Amino acid sequence: MQRVKLDDIDRRILHDLQENGRTTNVELAKNAGISAPPCLRRVRALEESGFIEGYHAQLNSESLGFKVTVFAMVGLHSQAEPDLNAFEEKVREWPMVRECYMLAGDSDFILKVVAKDWDSYQQFLTHELTAAPNVEHVKTSLGIRVSKHLPGVPVELEGQDGGER
Repeated sequence: MQRVKLDDIDRRILHDLQENGRTTNVELAKNAGISAPPCLRRVRALEESGFIEGYHAQLNSESLGFKVTVFAMVGLHSQAEPDLNAFEEKVREWPMVRECYMLAGDSDFILKVVAKDWDSYQQFLTHELTAAPNVEHVKTSLGIRVSKHLPGVPVELEGQDGGER
C-alpha cells in the first residue's frame, strides 16, 4: 500500500511514534481517535511508503563509556562524484562516526564522532580519518555538552504553527 498524502491521523501517529517508539498500537489508536486495527494498517502503510524508516533505542553514550563527542569538518582534495561516494563508503566502515553530512561551504563533510576518551579519538583521527584517501584537511571541534537533542523532524499537528512541542 502506497500512501502519498498525510492526513491529521497519519501526522498524529508519526508524531507519537517519533516521541516514543515503544508506544503500543492501542495507545497510538487512542491518541489518533481511531480503533486499533485501522491504526495498525496506517502504521504499516507509513512504514511501507518510507515515512517511517525504523525504530531505535536512544542510548546514553556516557553510561556506555563514550565520554567524548567531536565534530570533524573534513575537506577533500577532489569533489568529483566518485570521490565523494568513496569517502562516504569509507565513513560507513567507521563505528565511531555516528553521523555524516555532506556540506556546501568551506568543508565538504561534517562528521559526528563519539569516542571513549580523547586518546581514542586522536588514534582514530591520525590512523583512520586523516589517513583516508582524498582527505585534504580535518578541523575538529570538541562537544562540551548537549543542550538539545531531538532526532527526526517537527511533525505539524492540527492547530500547530510548525513549532515544536
